[in-house]
Amino acid sequence: MRAEVLAVLPHDSTAFTQGLELDGDRLIEGTGLEGASSVRVVDPKTAEVRRKVDLPSPMFGEGVTVAGSKIWQLTWRDGVAFQRDKQTLAEVRRVPYSGEGWGVCLDGQRLVMSDGSDKLAFRDPETFDQVGEVRVRSAGEPVTLLNELECTPDGVYANVWKTDTIVRIDPASGNVTATVDLTGLLPREDRADDAVLNGIAAVRGTGEFLVTGKLWPKMFRVKFVTAS
Repeated sequence: MRAEVLAVLPHDSTAFTQGLELDGDRLIEGTGLEGASSVRVVDPKTAEVRRKVDLPSPMFGEGVTVAGSKIWQLTWRDGVAFQRDKQTLAEVRRVPYSGEGWGVCLDGQRLVMSDGSDKLAFRDPETFDQVGEVRVRSAGEPVTLLNELECTPDGVYANVWKTDTIVRIDPASGNVTATVDLTGLLPREDRADDAVLNGIAAVRGTGEFLVTGKLWPKMFRVKFVTAS
């Protein structure tokens, strides 16, 4: 599959994007890097930051997702997830976990979390306790470096770190059901080495997505279509 670009939108080129999710007309974005990690509410049309809360330094922020009236925000190697009030972004509590935190999304009943391996862990959206896991496979081979996640009725979409590829995963079996090639969406000459594709947010009820990357100056509204 490939991305058909429907619109080009602005994006904060200083945002090291780790998590991206639409909540109505608000874009919830988590950013990383030690001493510069945050969670923010952004106007998706203008890239204006409406509200922003920084993580305590030197914590390294990762994926974010909305779960009811709360937001969960992961950290990379700090072993803690932040539960936040969805409206104010204020910290409600912190929950420890083992291993690394990469991406997270809510499939309706469970949180789905990646850690950079071929594993997706399922967690309770209230307690954050792990309640299951699945290993991701494509043609029988492990798929690793699963990063930012987006849960949809069609499956879990995952950025594959350091590539221009997004995979769609059946969370029941772990099988990859589609691969999307976004090569050239933002030309290589327009981004630094660490400005990789990362950030996918479903536009609910449309079959469309917002996609961007770390330190990208643009965000794209796209539809995934069969490659010609």
